[in-house]
Amino acid sequence: MINMSTRSLPQGADLYGDLEPAPRVTPVHYLPGLGVAVLATLAAGYLSDHYGAPLTLMALLIGLSLNFLSADARLAPGLAFASRTLLRLGIVLVGLRVTIAQVADLGPWALVALLLIVAATIGAGVVAARTLGLGAAFGTLAGGAVAICGASAALALAAVLGERRASQAQLTLVLVIVSALSSFAMFLYPIVAHLMRLDDTGAGFLIGASIHDVAQALGAGYSFSPGAGETAAIVKLARVALLAPVLALAALYFPTEGAKRTAYFRLPWFVIGFFALAALNSAITIPAMVGDIAQQTASAMLACAVAATGMRSPMNTLLDSGPRPMLAVVIPTVVALALAAMAAALLS
Repeated sequence: MINMSTRSLPQGADLYGDLEPAPRVTPVHYLPGLGVAVLATLAAGYLSDHYGAPLTLMALLIGLSLNFLSADARLAPGLAFASRTLLRLGIVLVGLRVTIAQVADLGPWALVALLLIVAATIGAGVVAARTLGLGAAFGTLAGGAVAICGASAALALAAVLGERRASQAQLTLVLVIVSALSSFAMFLYPIVAHLMRLDDTGAGFLIGASIHDVAQALGAGYSFSPGAGETAAIVKLARVALLAPVLALAALYFPTEGAKRTAYFRLPWFVIGFFALAALNSAITIPAMVGDIAQQTASAMLACAVAATGMRSPMNTLLDSGPRPMLAVVIPTVVALALAAMAAALLS
């Protein structure tokens, strides 16, 4: 029998539980690690509120700065709970942010353009990752994060792919790079829209179809004009709505370990939950207060999961990664911007 400690394994969000054996723990064992993750999230929220920094980026940086705490075995159950269970619950609640009507409001041509941009961006990520020797799974993770909704999409895709295909170090790299590029794009893309002399509709489409994270897309849109901000919000939420089918396709292309792709297909429960809440939000009017609470809860859960991910990341792997992972995220970012600019020029 091979004796392998859990510290020798990548400590990632393993959707199917086929990498790290689940330890026998009681609810009390979750409290230390979960408490640390919650405190890190609260600190990230303070920095985000007072300095305008992205919450996800702050949570990740604080988590990475506390990476040394992962050596304490007492924190392992709680950190694992935050990076796995809270992650999946947060993804489910994201479904309340989108409706079918939001996608339909774009109009047929804008919707077709958006679908092509998303597909081409993910494809560019896969091709770039394969060319750089990083594999199709990493390309799907990087391209999907750029194409859909930044860190939230990266977390959801990592949960679908599983630890064997997308390691904790790879996920952390994507989170860092996407968060940095999204913040940079928030300042650069409105300038690009002005240089292209786009109207509000074109500028809103350019920004909403290309910036990674929701907050940065809305910030960039409203910095151009109120009209552009409204258009950017609709386009960006339409991209968020595409997370569900992208997750379903990823689960189909990368099936459960040991399952035959042609004979067996199972959607993870959190993807089904995402579909269910999006359908519910489309079918009935969710009270504004309920929607706000759900959105804030989802943001808090995802931020907590990101903080725990940073604490559990193998830093030696991160430091030795080199420039290839960054290129695998930058290339689909450039593709998304170029295609969105072309579509915006036609729509403007």
